[in-house]
Amino acid sequence: MLLHSRIHPLKLIAFSLGALFWIAFASLQAHADSIEPFVGDYVGSANVVDDDGSETPRDMSVSIHETKDGFNVSWKTTTYKPDGRVKAQSFSIDFKQSDRSDVYSAAMKRNVFGHEVPLDPMQGEPFVWGRIDGETLTVFSLFIDENGGYELQQFDRTLADGGLNLSFSRFRNGVKSRSVDTFLKKE
Repeated sequence: MLLHSRIHPLKLIAFSLGALFWIAFASLQAHADSIEPFVGDYVGSANVVDDDGSETPRDMSVSIHETKDGFNVSWKTTTYKPDGRVKAQSFSIDFKQSDRSDVYSAAMKRNVFGHEVPLDPMQGEPFVWGRIDGETLTVFSLFIDENGGYELQQFDRTLADGGLNLSFSRFRNGVKSRSVDTFLKKE
């Protein structure tokens, strides 16, 4: 008596579809956890270089944490002006998964229905979004001025041994006007 060793075509199709479903599900699970390597508190300092070549010392910190629906990036900068003034600024933005893989929308205010929505760049507010590309978390901020010109800020935070490499650039109407590159140590 011979055993039938041939696999029925419908069983093969069902097995293949199941395997594809499992791979897609595993990919979604990995995607949902993609902020994990960045989570933590980081500190550092650098000299910010303006388009005229002048440098201004600045202390920086960033905190990246998971939230119920995504993640939060909070950062603080303290700038030391040549005349002795000290200027501190703090920002905090919640990010939610968008319909695009590894692209996150900012939820910065609540609409009349209580839902978090991005700010409106046509009202002078920044439009902010983020993305994760490999080992780099990037946050973009787009500002539109009263004359229709724009400013784009880009914060690249790349995983590094013991912390993050930060690369910041500001562009006004396509021209780079400020940049900084530094290492932020994980606390």
